[in-house]
Amino acid sequence: MNTESKSIVADRVGKVVNTSDGELVILHDISFAIERGESVAIIGASGSGKSTLLSLLAGLDIPSSGQIDLMGENLGLLDEDGRARLRGKSVGFVFQSFQLLAHLTALENVMLPLEIVGLSQTEARLSALEWLEKVGLAHRENHFPRTLSGGEQQRVALARAFINRPAILFADEPTGSLDEASGNRVIELLFELNEGNSSTLVLVTHDSALAARCGRQLNLQGGRLA
Repeated sequence: MNTESKSIVADRVGKVVNTSDGELVILHDISFAIERGESVAIIGASGSGKSTLLSLLAGLDIPSSGQIDLMGENLGLLDEDGRARLRGKSVGFVFQSFQLLAHLTALENVMLPLEIVGLSQTEARLSALEWLEKVGLAHRENHFPRTLSGGEQQRVALARAFINRPAILFADEPTGSLDEASGNRVIELLFELNEGNSSTLVLVTHDSALAARCGRQLNLQGGRLA
């Protein structure tokens, strides 16, 4: 397989965890490839292994068997620090629970990824203001998360996820805790930013409207690809 055009390649990936009742097989022999710039939804019933698979693809966890390549790098050959460096360089995240830092303003939350990679505070601030403008929240730059609605918090999270212009964006139930109107606005913004940035988008969702917007769906059933 020519992997140069692939953002992600999963080859016979399995995940087993030990429980008090013995081994629990979460994922069985999962194989697929995702092209650069493609949008893919991972769907399936609760407990089918969707979030586990997303964690493995992002290098947040390691598989029990098989191989995952992320941007041409075999994650199994990298230690935890190596995987973290790869994520910092190439990956953005959006979570259902927003994961904003409560003690930081909207602007400071968006600045954080740039400060982590060593950009000056002045440069990070200018870029963060630009991204808050893109998500329609420039007027809320000095507000703390607790003073923002759920939809506004998720828009801040989107700005933070895209500020490093990641090659891959992983999203875990990004509309799961939002009402329908806020969720629809976030969906539109997510795809607008994704297309403008030419990123690969991989998301886990129960939202059929969100899944339908993706170019392809991977359906997990009992830890296997249907």
